[in-house]
Amino acid sequence: MKIIDAQFMQSAQSLKDSPSPDMAEVAFLGRSNVGKSSLLNTLTNRKGLAKSSSTPGKTQLINYFHIKFKNNDENVPYLYARFVDLPGFGYARVSKSLKEDWNRNLTGYLERRDCLQIFVHLIDARHPSLEIDQNVDEFLRTIKRGDQIIINAFTKIDKLKQNDLQKLKRAYPEGIFISNLKKRGMQDLEQAISEYLFGHQNL
Repeated sequence: MKIIDAQFMQSAQSLKDSPSPDMAEVAFLGRSNVGKSSLLNTLTNRKGLAKSSSTPGKTQLINYFHIKFKNNDENVPYLYARFVDLPGFGYARVSKSLKEDWNRNLTGYLERRDCLQIFVHLIDARHPSLEIDQNVDEFLRTIKRGDQIIINAFTKIDKLKQNDLQKLKRAYPEGIFISNLKKRGMQDLEQAISEYLFGHQNL
């Protein structure tokens, strides 16, 4: 299953001005400067689809993108989902509480968005054990429903030495390991998302 088209839909400040929850959503969240916008652009093969702020941590809007999937079987119709680009967190400091660091609207989206199916937590491969990321992981596991999954995607692996990358993979065997620069790991992430959303029968 491949992503064949991606279009920006709208930005929202809260659930109140978000699109109707009539389609499965995949939320991308991570510490500011983790490479979230670059990953979304590479994953969708759409340069400039997700725009990064010139000041990390400045953007506070929830951005929605309409994603079209297709596999090689011409008899299988197009399938659709929404990718959701969430504001970065924890820039230049580690907060004591995730809910203090993120605004109420962002937390409300994560806790109460009925159509949200996948959390993609982006983690800088060079700093995999930061307190803020551990807090995020704990928070997500606390609020996660039975029909939701968490994908830990480690970015910037091209900046690691090979032996350090192997250690990271051993420490996080369920992780996905990404390099935007070298386009590594994108197919793994695309497959993990489409398998969960659409099932093996459509792949």
